[in-house]
This record gives sequence, structure tokens and C-alpha cells, in this order.
Amino acid sequence: MRYWLKFFPLIVIIVFVSGCMRAVPKAPLKSIESFSSITAANIDFADDLDPASLELAIEHSINYYENAGRKKVYRIADRLVSAQQLKETLTTFRAILRKTGNTADLSKKIAAEFNVYRIAGNGNSNNALFTGYYEPLLEGSLTRTEKYRYPLYRVPPDLVRNENNVGRMKDGKFVPYYSRREIDVDGVLQRKNLELVWVADPVELFSLHIQGSGKIKLEDGTLLTVGFAQTNGRPFRSITKFMLDGGKINSSEASYRHLFLKGKPEQEIYDILSHNERYTFFRFLDKEPVGSLGEPVTPGRSIATDPDFFPEGALAFIRLRKPVFDTEGNVKERVNFSRFVLNQDKGSAIEGPGRVDLFCGFGEKAEYTAGTLKENGELYLLLKK
Repeated sequence: MRYWLKFFPLIVIIVFVSGCMRAVPKAPLKSIESFSSITAANIDFADDLDPASLELAIEHSINYYENAGRKKVYRIADRLVSAQQLKETLTTFRAILRKTGNTADLSKKIAAEFNVYRIAGNGNSNNALFTGYYEPLLEGSLTRTEKYRYPLYRVPPDLVRNENNVGRMKDGKFVPYYSRREIDVDGVLQRKNLELVWVADPVELFSLHIQGSGKIKLEDGTLLTVGFAQTNGRPFRSITKFMLDGGKINSSEASYRHLFLKGKPEQEIYDILSHNERYTFFRFLDKEPVGSLGEPVTPGRSIATDPDFFPEGALAFIRLRKPVFDTEGNVKERVNFSRFVLNQDKGSAIEGPGRVDLFCGFGEKAEYTAGTLKENGELYLLLKK
């Protein structure tokens, strides 16, 4: 809502504030202390990617604010900010972007037109921890074969939501939904016609569960895109941490692709994977992967954060280091970079104000980048004055 409303009579203000408070989501941004106002003139708003990808990502957030997210209200520092204000931030920024030819002029206009907030990390840190995610590629089949025998399931019809909980009804009572072990080992969902597609490797399938979306290449070369539909509501637990804490692997063996599981007997693989009770259900997509807003995510431009601490769809600016690879895919150096991004996704392991997951895209380079990106960096929120 615009601030000229404060000049209305007192009764109007009261009505207005009451209306805003009713519009606040059940889980509004939790921490006012997460945002600290900073002097924008001290920041060089250089961007290392092409403007076209930025405009595409902006358009997806605007579409969210005009549709599914139009009634959302967020707490930013000491303010309540509506989806309309966040949309105006994006349209103003886009207009400036189209008229500005260099970083110096862009930085000056941002300082003049926008309030900029730095988002503090967890604990006493002023930095956020950045990681990456990507869209994996698996081999698969629309029918079960000896090679392709590990299914991706669609959302089961007995899965229900009870307020903010996910579960099922049993003997008239709401109970937690089946765990990963019950689904993959005990086979509680078999023979219910819930399989979307079958893949060849349970470890790669587990990675797809973690990433949330990906592509399945059929034997005739057809590429199918699958995306997140729902989870079983169970807690997420890192199997890499589980293996490290148990002394079953050392730090040099830790891998985002869980390569330490390759070659192990299937029963041992499932025993380890079952430590993470959370299970992902999928759906076919007729377009590129979508994030938690229901809008497509843009490689290099979309980030995932904890929606309890960072407004959905909002314009952000990041500064950190990225890996540079040699011809064999090894990291040869890490270089500083900065860019504008849009907050368009969330992840089960992305919790608290100081966690950011950068969508790196699809393909081998995206996989390498996501797998080696773990950096402390700076996260800023832009809001039109």
C-alpha cells in the first residue's frame, strides 16, 4: 500500500492497518533483524549476465504478483510491504534497466530510487551461505524393464494436507504419510498406477528428489521434463552428513551426487537413503521447471531462500565467488562476481535468513557449478522508495 494513506483521517488508517494485518500470511517474515538498511551508493551494481535473462526472470515474478501472490504482504525491516509494492519495484527497475547503458549510471539510479537492505546470515554472520542446484538428466522409460525399474511417483490420492501438515487418514485419524523406506523398500505404493516413469539408477533418482526437477531421456531420444509436485511431509535429513558423522566416509569422499553410494549393494543403498525420510512426488511439465511460485525458474537468475525470512518473488542482488573449470571439469580457480536475481524458489534444506540456493540451469556445466558452489557472500534486497 502506498504511504500517502497515512494522511487520511485516523479511522481510515485503522481500517487500513487492520486490513493489512488480516492479509499477512500465516507464516509472515519472522525476523525484522534479518534486514538492515544500507547506503546503496557504496555498492557497485555490476551484473555478469545478459540483460535478457534478467528481464525474463523479472517477468515471471511480476506474473506471480499479478496472480497467485497478489494478496501477499511481507514484513521488511520495520515495514509491511504488499505484493503491489514489490511489483512496482520490479517495473521501476526494469524501466531503469532498459534506459541505462552502463553500471555506473545504473548504480546511481538505484541509489536514488530504491531502498537497499542487506540480509544478515544465521548467528552473528553478516554473510549468507550460497549453494547451487541444477536440473539433472537421467535415462528412463515409460514402462518398467529390467534396466529401468526405479519409479518416479505422482502424488498419491490418499495424501492430504491438514493446515500446514502433510499426511494421510488412517482409521479416521490424521497420521504422517509413508516414509522413504516404506515407499522404496516396503513398496506401499506399488501396483497403484502411480508411476510416471522409470529410471535406471536409484542414486541418481535420489539426487533428482533433492533437486526437485529434471529431465528424463527415453531410449528413442525423447526428453521429458519432470518437476516437483509434493512431498510426503517428512523431515529432510542429509545422508552425506549422516555418513560423515558415522565415520562411514571421510570429507574427501563427500559428494553432492552421492558418489560414495555407487557400486554398493542395493539393500545397503536403500538403508542409507532411508535416513532421509522426505520423499518427493513429481509431475510432467510441458515447459521448463517451475519454482515454488508456480513460475518458471531462470538459470543464473532464480534463487531459493526460506520464505519465512525473504519475500517471495522479490528483486535481490548477490555478491560472492563462482568456480571456473578446466576442460576436464575440475575447478581451476574461483572468481568474484555479482548479479541481480529474483527470489523464485525454496528448498527443504534452505532454512533461515542466511541460506541461498542459486539455480544453475541444465547440463554438465550447471551440474559442475552446482556441485562445487559453497560460498559465503552478500545478499541484498531492493525495494522502491
